Amino acid sequence: MTDTKERGLLGRWMDRLRGGGSGPRKPYVREHEGFVSLQFVRRQTQSRMVGNDPDRLLIDYTRTMFAALLWQPAPAVLGMVGLGGGSQAKFAYRQLAGTRIEAVENNPHVVALRGAFGIPDDDARLSVVVDDGVRFVMERRGQFDVLLVDGYDEHGIPAELSTQAFYDACRDALTASGVMACNLYVRDPETHLEKLRAAFGADHVLVVDEPKMSNRVAFAWRGALPALDAEALTTRVPISVRSLLPEVFPRIAVRMVRHPTVRGR
Repeated sequence: MTDTKERGLLGRWMDRLRGGGSGPRKPYVREHEGFVSLQFVRRQTQSRMVGNDPDRLLIDYTRTMFAALLWQPAPAVLGMVGLGGGSQAKFAYRQLAGTRIEAVENNPHVVALRGAFGIPDDDARLSVVVDDGVRFVMERRGQFDVLLVDGYDEHGIPAELSTQAFYDACRDALTASGVMACNLYVRDPETHLEKLRAAFGADHVLVVDEPKMSNRVAFAWRGALPALDAEALTTRVPISVRSLLPEVFPRIAVRMVRHPTVRGR
């Protein structure tokens, strides 16, 4: 085989590994042992669903992110950066009947698989758009009571979702008492936390480790924390949601009450 042919075969092989072309990589659906998974490469799961319980929030950090309801128990509008298999979108759609959900996903191939994961069609309460996440939040100033940021590709958090400008835009996309929750599955979360603190102020950021996982979840908010004890904070959340996430709200509510801005009152 000539060197030219070898280089050509190697190039085509590398293209296949990368998903081919310059556009977003195509994911695929894998069904195994009762689970339905969204994957870009084998052994790297982007999202996972229980096949016979599609609306269940299976992954722990996705459950923890809904502790944002401690700040905003009845959000009028909930934004999402990153759709994946749609577990959070489905949960919000089923459990927060008075909430409109607006989600952005920059990979059209991910959105094309929404039916495989039981994500409802767009309607008056749910909108999924294919767009750049930065542009999405920049165009929605003051709109979201809750913003969930979980934008990943096969390499991790994209560079454009790691900038100070992006976190500033997330702050500006919140209402005056809005809150955002970010999934930080990175080697150096402090680089992201520094930008969150610069955007919101150091006293408006709370970081929690995810037990049994390498993730951290960061909450950042505008306005003051509610002047309530942990039990009162928890009971503000609708009972239908609390019953499905019983371990989440008391754990985060205690951390909120211990936050320096509360202790300093």
